[in-house]
Formats: sequence, structure tokens, C-alpha cells
Amino acid sequence: MNHSRMSEESMQRMEARIPELAGSALKLAYLQALTTNGKVIEARHGQLVETTAEGSVRVIRNIAKPIPVRVGEKRVRASKA
Repeated sequence: MNHSRMSEESMQRMEARIPELAGSALKLAYLQALTTNGKVIEARHGQLVETTAEGSVRVIRNIAKPIPVRVGEKRVRASKA
């Protein structure tokens, strides 16, 4: 079998593009949801918000603020006592 191996440099170049590709995929999914369902529900600045295809925005409710996590840090859910 002929398995081609990727160089470390080319692997790092590909990995560096992950945030860009993820951002593009997120934008595309957002637009597809608006087109298909006519609305999108998302968390924004501590609120659950509904945005419609017409552009109206409605706050559904307040939610907990996001917890900042450093790159490489692992979070474990607290056990329910």
C-alpha cells in the first residue's frame, strides 16, 4: 500500500485554517436556517434571541453568561448532589 504522509508544515497550515472554515460553515448554516425555517434562535450577550428572516429580533429570555475557557483547558461538569 502507498500511504502518502503529510509533512508537519502542511498539517500545521491546514490546522491554521480550521477557525476560518468553521466561521464560514457557521455563517452558511445560519443563512440556511433563516431561509428554511424563517428564524434562528441563538445565544447572544447573555440572552436567548430569535431573529427572523425579515430581520426582526426578539429576546426570548436571559441566560447565564458564558464561562471563559482557555485553550487546552478542560472543564468538568459539577456533580449534582
